[in-house]
Amino acid sequence: MKKTTIALALCSLLTVPSLRAQEPYVSKVWVADQGNGTYKNPVLYADYSDPDICRVGDDYYLTSSSFNCLPGLQVLHSKDLVNWSFAGAAIPYALPPVTDERPEHGNRVWAPSIRHHNGEFYIFWGDPDQGAFMVKAKDVKGPWSEPVLVKAGKGIIDTCPLWDDDGRVYMVHAYAGSRAQLKSVIAICELNKEATKAITQSRIIFDGHEAHQTCEGPKFYKRNGYYYIFHPAGGVATGWQVVLRSKNVYGPYEWKTVLAQGKTNVNGPHQGGWVDTPTGEDWFMHFQDVGAYGRLVHLQPMKWVNDWPVIGVDKDGDGCGDPVLTYKKPNVGKTYPICTPQESDEFDGYTLGLQWQWHANINEKWYYCAGDQSMLRLYSYPVPNDYKNLWDVSNLLLQKTTAPSQTISTKITFKPINKYQGERTGLVVMGMDYAALVMESTKEGLVLSQVECKKADRGSKETVNATLPLQDPTIYLRAKVYDTSKKIAASEGGSDQIVMCQFSYSLDGKKYQSFGQPLQVREGKWIGAKTGIFCTRPAIVTNDGGWADIDWYRVEK
Repeated sequence: MKKTTIALALCSLLTVPSLRAQEPYVSKVWVADQGNGTYKNPVLYADYSDPDICRVGDDYYLTSSSFNCLPGLQVLHSKDLVNWSFAGAAIPYALPPVTDERPEHGNRVWAPSIRHHNGEFYIFWGDPDQGAFMVKAKDVKGPWSEPVLVKAGKGIIDTCPLWDDDGRVYMVHAYAGSRAQLKSVIAICELNKEATKAITQSRIIFDGHEAHQTCEGPKFYKRNGYYYIFHPAGGVATGWQVVLRSKNVYGPYEWKTVLAQGKTNVNGPHQGGWVDTPTGEDWFMHFQDVGAYGRLVHLQPMKWVNDWPVIGVDKDGDGCGDPVLTYKKPNVGKTYPICTPQESDEFDGYTLGLQWQWHANINEKWYYCAGDQSMLRLYSYPVPNDYKNLWDVSNLLLQKTTAPSQTISTKITFKPINKYQGERTGLVVMGMDYAALVMESTKEGLVLSQVECKKADRGSKETVNATLPLQDPTIYLRAKVYDTSKKIAASEGGSDQIVMCQFSYSLDGKKYQSFGQPLQVREGKWIGAKTGIFCTRPAIVTNDGGWADIDWYRVEK
């Protein structure tokens, strides 16, 4: 544990926050800004699925699907569309209705849209089992309002509002076939002036079954008298971008394909949003599905030709562009410092960093942020009675993987209550398959194990690949995550991705010993693989348990 004197603690409380606020965080594993006036894609090498974006003055804000993970609807901020940092989270603690703490993998918050209207931020999203929700705030950092169910309906997803010139408010959305028994169509309904309630039924305005199957993820805009709906079609990993336009909000709409994979390795390219700059440039942000890493965010140049957008680079002049891998940075009128979303954490604050998410509605009894001691304490919370593996556990504290290759290290001091054998803590690489380094209290004392669980989402049991008795409750754990993909031609599918992880441990923080077996990393349910820490105990009747003190968590090359 890091030691601090009283004087140093007082100094840090008074000075460090203000200093740190002036120093942007820069990742050691992925930086999109190349420092020479250009950038490389993806600008966010992390799972910000179904991104949407808006501009307010000189500031850009992006949010994305968060599914079952809390805090939900993380909001990122940028000044130049390339360098991003965390700004807040619109759903800080729990999703409505507040249910038990079990993870609802792949459910809840799907494909949001973020807009700024009349001095307030709005975020709309679809819950595939309930309908369209909305939250709003005057400050993107919060507080955000409680979620409002704008339109109830099973299967309503991918919602986006439009405030029209005459004051009327509309909402475009898609349908999830898994719930609605209909997909590949786009629909519009009208909302009240407060944008809190649908006042008409939805009207289907576009059927993509024949030309643009699996059309979804619509974003709604108005420009030069035209209503525009940007949407992907053709499937997450294999699709393209379509734009609809009409002079009437309900159509009829004509369509045009404006972005496709072409001869590049950017498969998809899928759902995203259009934004302009104060200097008059146009840009489009979208995601690319890359399997275990999730859905990474790309930035594409865009221009208008005859009132149609062309996204990417249109080398053959057919109005449909190809994605770029490197390009000149947007002209926003100024140059801003390089920054990236936070990854590493010294746990020297009194709240969790915005990079962290739990797997379900947050229980305030799971953790203690002891900023004066520069550590995070995780309490050994009981697992569910019908526990099968970590897929069933809500109090996994996880963050996104953020580069093709990275090394995650953490220092943990484990203090179980000895009479409760089976208390566990450790470092996990989590997906539908997972692997972990686990410290566990047993009748023989502390034991370190490397475990894995294949098909965890199907209730499989963990297997143990290696064990080691421990004398010291403090240990350093490490996971190396690395991409072994072989790049192949776009016509053959883009890339053959194999992501692996290998674990090691250290007793002194200097010399690390490989431990256990490598595991092929697998994505979660609609999300990329995540890494993080946890602390649990068996589901037996006790009124207290032990804990794990996390000194730091570092993401490096």
